[in-house]
Amino acid sequence: MEGENSMLNNKSILITGGTGSFGKAFVRHALEHYEPRKIIIYSRDEYKQFIMQNEFREYAPKLRFFIGDVRDRERLLRAFEGVDYVIHAAALKQVPACEYNPAEAIKTNINGAQNVIDAALDAHVKKVVALSTDKAVNPVNLYGGTKLVSDKLFIAANAYAGTKDICFSIVRYGNVAGSRGSVIPFFHNIIQNGGKELPITDYRMTRFWISLQQGVELVIKALEEAKGGETFISKIPSFKVTDLAQAMLPGCSMPEVGIREGEKLHEIMVTVEDSTNTYEYDKHFIVYPQMVWSEHRRVVPTGKKVAEGFSYSSGNNTEWLSVEDIYRLLKKVELE
Repeated sequence: MEGENSMLNNKSILITGGTGSFGKAFVRHALEHYEPRKIIIYSRDEYKQFIMQNEFREYAPKLRFFIGDVRDRERLLRAFEGVDYVIHAAALKQVPACEYNPAEAIKTNINGAQNVIDAALDAHVKKVVALSTDKAVNPVNLYGGTKLVSDKLFIAANAYAGTKDICFSIVRYGNVAGSRGSVIPFFHNIIQNGGKELPITDYRMTRFWISLQQGVELVIKALEEAKGGETFISKIPSFKVTDLAQAMLPGCSMPEVGIREGEKLHEIMVTVEDSTNTYEYDKHFIVYPQMVWSEHRRVVPTGKKVAEGFSYSSGNNTEWLSVEDIYRLLKKVELE
């Protein structure tokens, strides 16, 4: 059991997009630290489900694999029967793919989000936690735009709960260290192929460092504490991309190649505009909903309100990783 809290024990949990890196990490953590009744993996790819079934063979009695798409509301409703908690991780996430296929991104990231909400309400699910991204904050690409809409849908879903015992909340973080398509595997591939220089899009660029385990723990915190409409954001360190390059290939040359379309200099988690509803806790921030839908759903913050004009980005962080810190952390990173 995880400390004194056993809130996942004897619960049925469903993860959309559950064959991804987050889904695998969450399933392993839940099975090693709790006693869930069952965990349902809901995703489109039968081959990825087959691979995951083999990886988790020892836990087979607790796992169910459900082929389906979040675009299919009826299939979701069938999958949600008897489910206590839903974690919504399914999304089209590759920025260039979303730019080139905008209608497909909308169908999955926006329409799919609404389908998850509707199915959860109709199936009497108790808690829904949706995974967000820094790209949903002041979005500059279509992926970020669809995730902003998705976030708003999940927050507003609390208004439609009525007297049902259900709450919807959000967890937001940036690229997980080592995740597919991010900078660490990009640099790793260059080094593995004998490259001696690592290209930097902009020397000023910074990013947050979050591990998969930290992402899982933040979702569990949201499941434990959410009352409805909150956005949970971890306090995590920042790093300079130039320092990452030096940690991965010491002494390498770093040509500046120019920022890519849809890319930001810094990952932003809390904007100045959000600061009026943001409260600080020991290891995280919570952005509370601006609207109160009914008195019995009013969320009362218990943390410390942030200062007026506060913002939280990888560029203005107070905690930074050195080259040596990054080098040590890289030893624990598993590349997708």
